[in-house]
Amino acid sequence: MKKSVTLNDIARELKMTAATVSRALSDHPEISQKTKKIVQEAAQKLNYNSNRIASSLRSGKTNVIGVLIPTAENAFFGSVIHGITNLASKNGYSVLIHECDELYELEVKGIQTFIGARVDGIIVSLSRNTLNYEHFLEVKRRNIPLVFFDRVPDEIDIPSVVIDGYNGAFLATQHLIDQGYKRIAHISGPTYIKTFNDRYQGYLAALRANHIQTDAEIIYTGNISIDSGMEGTRHLLQLQNPPDAIFAAEDFTALGALKELKSSKIQVPQQFGVFGFCNDMFSEHTTPSLSTMDQQTVLMGQEAFKLLFDMVKNGISDKANSVRQVIEPKPVFRESTMRGGIFK
Repeated sequence: MKKSVTLNDIARELKMTAATVSRALSDHPEISQKTKKIVQEAAQKLNYNSNRIASSLRSGKTNVIGVLIPTAENAFFGSVIHGITNLASKNGYSVLIHECDELYELEVKGIQTFIGARVDGIIVSLSRNTLNYEHFLEVKRRNIPLVFFDRVPDEIDIPSVVIDGYNGAFLATQHLIDQGYKRIAHISGPTYIKTFNDRYQGYLAALRANHIQTDAEIIYTGNISIDSGMEGTRHLLQLQNPPDAIFAAEDFTALGALKELKSSKIQVPQQFGVFGFCNDMFSEHTTPSLSTMDQQTVLMGQEAFKLLFDMVKNGISDKANSVRQVIEPKPVFRESTMRGGIFK
C-alpha cells in the first residue's frame, strides 16, 4: 500500500518546518502569499490530502464557523455574508451557511446542525418568527462563541453588531419633511423585532421634533415584502385623508409602495415621496430610483466576524458578551424623494 504523504514530507521537500507548511495550507494570515503558493504547489505535486478530522480532534478546533440567516432572497444578507467570509478566509476559517426561510423550526434545526458539525462559533440574524430563544441558550451552555447581527434579541446577553435604525429612520423622515411632504406615513416591519421597532421609534421621534402630531391611521404594520408594501400603500391611499409620503421599514416594502403608486398613476416624487431602508442592490435601478439608508452591510459582516474571532481565540467572558457595536447608516438621496432635484 502506498504510504500517505504527510506535512513532514512536504516540509522536507521544501526545507521548511512542518508548522510553516501547516499554517500555509490553512491560509494563515502570518504566512506570505508567495510561501502559501509554493506550499500549495508542492502539496499538489506530492498528492497530499490533509486530514481535517484528525486535525480537529488534536486541536479541539475545526476552523469552521456557522452563519445562520433568515432568508437568502434579500441581498442584504448576502452582502453581510460577503463581509464575514472575506475576513474568515483571511484568518484560515471556512463558513457553513444555513438559511431558515424566516421559520423558527428551521432556525432551531440550523443551530442543531452547527452544534453537530462542531463549529468553532456561530453568527446569527433572527428569523422574524422567533420568540423563543432556548436554542441560543443551549449554544451558550455549550460555551460555543455566538454573535448576533442586525436582528438581535434583547432578552439574552450576547455580543452583537447592529445598525442605528433609530437614527436612520429619524434622518429619513426628516428628509421627507425637508422636501416639503406634509403627511408622512410609515409601513413598518414586525415591531416585536427590535430592528423594526427602532425604525418605528425613529420615525415617531422625527415627527415630534418637527411638532407634527402622530396619526395612527397612517401607520401600517407590514411583513417586509413587496406585497406588503403594495397592500399597505393601497390601504393608505384609500383613507379619507391619505398621506403624501411613505417611510418604509426596508427596501422591498418601499418597492411595493412604488409599484402601487405607479398603478394608481400617482407621480413620484412630485405628488408622493417614498423612502426605504437598506440600500438593496435594486434600489438605484427602480423607476424612479429609491432614496434609502445604506446599512454598510459588508462592514457589518466584518465586525461580526471580528467579535466572534476574538471569542474563539481569547475565550468567552462577561465583557465579550456585553459588546454591542452600533454602525451608523448613510443616507442615499435619490429620485423618489427629491422634489427639488438630485443633490450633486
